[in-house]
Amino acid sequence: MDSKTNISTLMQSLGQSARAASRAMARASTAQKNAALLHIAEAIRAQRHLLKQANAEDLATAQAAGLPEALVERLALSDKAIDTMAEGLEQISNLPDPIGEMLNLRYRPTGIQVGQMRVPLGVIGIIYEARPNVTVDAAGLCIKSGNATVLRGGSEAIRCNTALAALVQQGLAVAGLPPDAVQVIETTDRAAVGAMITLPEYIDVIVPRGGKGLIERIAKEATVPVIKHLDGICHVYIDDEADLDKAIRIADNAKTQRYAPCNTMETLLVAQGIASRVLPPLCKIYQDKGVELRGDEPTRAIVPMNTATEQDWRTEYLAPILSIRVVAGLDAAIDHINTYGSQHTDSIVTENYSKAMRFLREIDSASVMVNASTRFADGFEYGLGAEIGISTNKLHARGPVGLEGLTSLKWIVLGSGQIRT
Repeated sequence: MDSKTNISTLMQSLGQSARAASRAMARASTAQKNAALLHIAEAIRAQRHLLKQANAEDLATAQAAGLPEALVERLALSDKAIDTMAEGLEQISNLPDPIGEMLNLRYRPTGIQVGQMRVPLGVIGIIYEARPNVTVDAAGLCIKSGNATVLRGGSEAIRCNTALAALVQQGLAVAGLPPDAVQVIETTDRAAVGAMITLPEYIDVIVPRGGKGLIERIAKEATVPVIKHLDGICHVYIDDEADLDKAIRIADNAKTQRYAPCNTMETLLVAQGIASRVLPPLCKIYQDKGVELRGDEPTRAIVPMNTATEQDWRTEYLAPILSIRVVAGLDAAIDHINTYGSQHTDSIVTENYSKAMRFLREIDSASVMVNASTRFADGFEYGLGAEIGISTNKLHARGPVGLEGLTSLKWIVLGSGQIRT
């Protein structure tokens, strides 16, 4: 039997086990799910020496293979990271259970009650790179939302992910839930990803977490629906009716609080009526923090900087680089964002209510903000407790995907013997 056949057989087996487990998870009680989460948290703390040993072996292999230092850093599992994983599970256990919630029940003239019930999606496949904490975060969210999950972490974290999966499965078993509700693919063969994303009979949705190349490949090749975002080309527009101090504070935070996250601002738009007042002090802040600035001609006439090209408006830097454009006003800002943005997160700074409402209605992004930093586009900040990723899809989940994003709604009808005439 060749390698390709072996991988196909493995993935079929994992998929079948996950589908069977998903049915048990769908009927699991809140108490059972919370008990599993708390058992897993306890086991992670108790077995930190085992996890750190597995992680040390992964780190040694990664360094020997010459992986980039940034990737090696994301791979490292410190005591703080282990405690954070356990705390995250405890936080998820405290979140309201969305499963079984009945919504919008109303009586019809026939006497039947019609409404909707929140139910799990079923089996969620998650493909990710580097960070071992994703294994626990994803497992926790899937358990609480009544789903089964198949996890495919990067080969660089295979030992640590396998060790974490064993602890998760122990916790599920102690709570009387099927261990197969959370499975980690233990082969490092890349063909497993291709097999995983073409199993719609067993996997209901794929969530890729990683670089743009990985997500593009999955979106192109998958026959299973994908919850994804490719780029985070986020904007802040400073309107000519903005509060100057507020605008500077928001635009500074949106870019410099952290450079790598997908919700960091990459392009600043400034109305021409306020540009000469806001750009000099704001650009000094950026320059003092080591941010490379690239501007259009009107911007450079106010503050000397590098020239922004057409490609800059389409670039997610994930670095201390910012493109700046002076625009005529709100219409031009909306047009720029809807042309060059990635439908992720965009913000307006203005004291004009009507302009703010137009921005909210007309910007075609998953998160749209008024007088707030784009850095708030995050499941925790939105009160979701945690997130499994950010979606720029228009169907199903959009924006930060928390517990409700891992569920669906089905119609329910409550009758007392009615028949249709």
